[in-house]
Amino acid sequence: MGIRVIKTAIAAILAIYVANYFQLEYVLSAGILAILGVEVTRMKGITKTVARFVASVLGLAFASIIFVLLGFYYWTVAIFILVSFPIMSRFQLKEGIVTSCVIVFHLYGAGEVTPGLIWNEICLLLVGLGSATLINMVYMPKDDREIQQLRETIEQNYYHIFNKLAKTLRDPSYVWSGAELLEAEAAIKRGAEISVRNKENRFWDYDSYWSTYFSMRNQQLEAIDDMMEMVAYIHGKLEHSERIAELLEQLAEDTRSEVYVGTVKVKLQQLSEQFRAMELPKTRDEFEIRATLLMLMHEVGRYLDIAQKFKRKKVEGEV
Repeated sequence: MGIRVIKTAIAAILAIYVANYFQLEYVLSAGILAILGVEVTRMKGITKTVARFVASVLGLAFASIIFVLLGFYYWTVAIFILVSFPIMSRFQLKEGIVTSCVIVFHLYGAGEVTPGLIWNEICLLLVGLGSATLINMVYMPKDDREIQQLRETIEQNYYHIFNKLAKTLRDPSYVWSGAELLEAEAAIKRGAEISVRNKENRFWDYDSYWSTYFSMRNQQLEAIDDMMEMVAYIHGKLEHSERIAELLEQLAEDTRSEVYVGTVKVKLQQLSEQFRAMELPKTRDEFEIRATLLMLMHEVGRYLDIAQKFKRKKVEGEV
């Protein structure tokens, strides 16, 4: 927010000085237009500047016709609003409603519509919105540090979640708050927002890695939600639980890897084959627990499939 305030101040003073240099009327309005034009991303800055300029020119045309035909009265301003605002909204130009009012009120204050006055207003638009666009394009803060911190937060929480799940499988009476899940969810949401902002800020050197990364983590989070729900239903301890717990601990270690190693996937397949070779459950409780464990293994497989889809595969000799 501090950077945006500084950018807004620079854009406003630049617009005022430029308007004054060209001896335009209502030079302070150029500063107002610049303040309205400063945005959080380059893409939004360009698209909204275009929308504001088009809306203001349309508003200028509507107001000129209304004032010439009906005169300069308070009620004609109301007519301008009733006519122009719905049209601007209909054509997705709502961002330009305020800027058009700044320009139209100059006409009303002058009490006349002349080519010179209309040209002055168009120049104010070009100077004010142009200054804001220039500042938007020159500098946008980088989020590399924050996005790396979010990544570390997510992976650290995933590491703890899998270890907590393993501990719960070994001791069904163990209770944990699940705070790591909430922290990971918040970090993923924030990271996705930043990745979108980065995309809108970088036209020529955009790297889609981060948007892919947070998409992967978000899909994995859904699988983790299902794992936690299944573990919560396990009310007894079996030999199978210990083997899956070891698998989850290995998965916790692999979570922070940038490449898809595949070790856990192989172990999961081997464990599935071992389960098929075991004797059938002898009691209802054993049957329910083993059924839940099988579904848990399925979710672990889904988690790994997501990782395999998004992460780079490990090649021989890669560090």
